[in-house]
Amino acid sequence: MKAHEPVPLEEIRAAHGRIAGAVLRTPLVRLSRDGAPAEIFLKLENLQPIGSFKLRGAGNAMCLADPEQLEKGVWTASAGNMAQGVAWYARQLGVQCTVIVPDDAPATKLAAVQRLGAGIVKVPFSHYQDIQRRHSCEGMDGLLVHPFGDRAVMAGNGTLGLEILEDLPDVDAIVVPYGGGGLSCGIASALRALRPEVKLYACEVETAAPLAASFAAGEPVDVDYRSSFVSGIGAPFVFPEMWSLASQLLDGSLVVTLREVADAIRVMVERNHIVAEGAGAVSVAAALAGKAGTGKVVCVVSGGNLSTEDLVQILQGMVPQ
Repeated sequence: MKAHEPVPLEEIRAAHGRIAGAVLRTPLVRLSRDGAPAEIFLKLENLQPIGSFKLRGAGNAMCLADPEQLEKGVWTASAGNMAQGVAWYARQLGVQCTVIVPDDAPATKLAAVQRLGAGIVKVPFSHYQDIQRRHSCEGMDGLLVHPFGDRAVMAGNGTLGLEILEDLPDVDAIVVPYGGGGLSCGIASALRALRPEVKLYACEVETAAPLAASFAAGEPVDVDYRSSFVSGIGAPFVFPEMWSLASQLLDGSLVVTLREVADAIRVMVERNHIVAEGAGAVSVAAALAGKAGTGKVVCVVSGGNLSTEDLVQILQGMVPQ
C-alpha cells in the first residue's frame, strides 16, 4: 500500500479479530475533572501488556508476515514503545528481535525492551530518522515492522477507532498523539469510513510540532526540534510518505506546552489514578485546554511508560527537563 491511501475498513476489522487474543480491549473512562471545557473520555492504551498501543500494529504486522521471513527474525526502529511491541510478539512467536533506537532513547523503555529479550542497537538521532525514512538499514535482515508507515501496522492501530465508536457512538471529537502518523491515520481510516462527521485531531508538543506547521503552510515544512520528557513523539519534519494521508484524513494538529502536558499527567493521577507518559498525555492536555472543542471528546492515552523520576517531579508541580 502507498502511504497516502487510507486503510480499508475491512482490513481494520480483520485486524481487530486477528489480535483479539493478545491485545486488550482497553476501557474508555470519563476523566474526573470538574469544570473541564468538554466531556473528556480517556481511551486507556497505557493498560496494554507493554503499556502502549503499539502492540496492536506490531501484532497485526507479525501475524500477517510470511513464516519464512519471520524465521530470519524481526526488527524495528523505535524509541521504545514499538520496540516493546515487536519484542513482546517476537517472544510469543519464538523469533529473534533487534531494535534500533536513537542514542537519547529513555532508559525506562530500553530496560523494558531488554527484559523482553530483544537486542538493542543505538544510533545517532539523525541516522535513526533516516532509517525510518528509508525503511531499511544495512546489516539488518528479516521482517521490518515499521513503527508507523506500514499498512498492517496502521490497520492494527485503526482497531482503536472501532472500539471508540462502539463504546461512545455519539463522540464529537477524538484527539490522538502524533509521532510518525501511524496511530492517527489508522484511527482516522476507520473513522472516515464509519463516522466522517466526527472531528479527529492530531496533537503535538510545542518542542516538536512539524505537523501543525505543515498544516499552516499547506505543505510539509521543517521545524526546530528540542528533545523533552515527552519522548516517543515529535520530529523536525513530517515524514513525506505520511503527509498526504494526514492532510486528507485529519482536521488539524493541536499544539500543547510542556507545562500543559505535565499538568495533564498530574490530573490523571490525582483524579483517575492513571499514569500516562508524556506522549500519552498530550491529547488530554489539549482537551483540558479547550483546544478540541466542547461536547464529548475522546483522548487516546497512547502509553504509560513514564519514568519514576519524571513522575515524582510532575507530582511536585515541576516540569521534567
